[in-house]
Amino acid sequence: MSRPRRLVKNAACLMLFSCLSVSAVAFTKPSAVPTEVEVNLPNFTELFEKASPAVVNISTLAIPKNQGARIYGPGGEELPEIFRRYFGIPYPDTPPPTTPQPLSLGSGFIISDDGYILTNNHVVEGADEIIVKLSDRSEFKAELVGADKRSDLALLKIKAKNKLPVVKLGDSDKIKPGQWVAAIGSPFNFQYSITKGIVSALNRSLPGDAYVPFIQTDVPINPGNSGGPLFNMLGEVIGINSQIFTRSGGFMGLSFAIPIDHVMWAVEQIKEKGYVARAWLGVGIQEVDHNLAESFGLEKPMGALVSQVVPGGPADKAQLHPGDIIVRLNDEPIHSADVLPMIVGTVPIGDKAKVEYIRDGKEAKATVTVGELPNETSMKSGQSIKQHASENRLGIQVAELNKDYRATLRLGNDVKGVVVVEIFSGAARAIGLRKGDVITHLNTERIRTPKEFDAVVKGLPDNRSISMRVIRDTQPAFITFKLST
Repeated sequence: MSRPRRLVKNAACLMLFSCLSVSAVAFTKPSAVPTEVEVNLPNFTELFEKASPAVVNISTLAIPKNQGARIYGPGGEELPEIFRRYFGIPYPDTPPPTTPQPLSLGSGFIISDDGYILTNNHVVEGADEIIVKLSDRSEFKAELVGADKRSDLALLKIKAKNKLPVVKLGDSDKIKPGQWVAAIGSPFNFQYSITKGIVSALNRSLPGDAYVPFIQTDVPINPGNSGGPLFNMLGEVIGINSQIFTRSGGFMGLSFAIPIDHVMWAVEQIKEKGYVARAWLGVGIQEVDHNLAESFGLEKPMGALVSQVVPGGPADKAQLHPGDIIVRLNDEPIHSADVLPMIVGTVPIGDKAKVEYIRDGKEAKATVTVGELPNETSMKSGQSIKQHASENRLGIQVAELNKDYRATLRLGNDVKGVVVVEIFSGAARAIGLRKGDVITHLNTERIRTPKEFDAVVKGLPDNRSISMRVIRDTQPAFITFKLST
């Protein structure tokens, strides 16, 4: 009974108000409810119908690697179980399966009618077999043409009899925050799902991805969307959906895509030479906060503070010093430290770059001949990696100890050897080798070049102690191991 009384009371109040202001009520028009057309809500139907045939589903298979390589002591005896537990090395009781097992699921899109496909590197990394499924449900085994770990890109190729549908490529330099965008992919393997949102921000830098100016959106992206296209309202691809920021493990409104202009710049290099080469100044940098700005006499935080100059590197040759604040490179302003690697990375290697910086409160200029970024771990091709791993019994890839590696690892010119740049599997992983380790001796023989290293590895004996001299963090040490037949 209480609810009707409240309604009557409210009605009485309304009647009283209408009596006091009859003229106002009589001439007030009811507010119009905006229709879908009036507020210009986007319709993604046509975009999906035209673009989805060129979007593909990607699944990968891998043969589990045997992580049970035995560890031996200096006297040739096999180390007991306690040592394995201490060093955290798995020792399976049963051999791993020999048939390929499911590894990952993702998305991709066709960029040429002869079968070139783009996706994320993390979708296909470590795969022994890559399966591409088209919208007509046909399936193809894909070849890994090449990949770039630094920007999380992979280029695949399939052989199809007929011309394939392709996406339209847009211009990621023209997009602006607030624009509508859409993603098509296979979240949780629900194939050909479309989600929409807006561009939230541009040129985002993420930890571990200093060379990619990410597009931030609020488009729902979930596992399986990785590698799929991000479209503008014209149905043009403006990016590749790569990752999300989350505290829960699921989508929380922050997703990031690699701009298509950056992608195609990398694709050209992958097609030409199998990997992506980036320019390098040879400096360590950090952000300039308010306290640093004040200490350096700046009106506000700006630029990239040089915290380290690599000896013998491009910046060192141009006489840049720690404490310099780089504020412009090739007429591009450096508003913050995370912008600098993005701009430097796309400068042609060997070109001269104009650097403007602040030193002791005064503006100065320098010309730096940029070098190639060292420690490039991008895969050069799936075939070459598998071939190298199968031929190299230690399961590692080594490179020449050139001046850039010497500078990075703080080694003198008197050190001769090879540097470990990739570890695939086998004894090297079991005995604890790491990327960046320098091998100077193997089986009592001196190692000066990768060619010498490969020759010695091929002749290593079975079931006998083998010595290896390794330099890690400038500290040398000998280790021993055995290879089983």
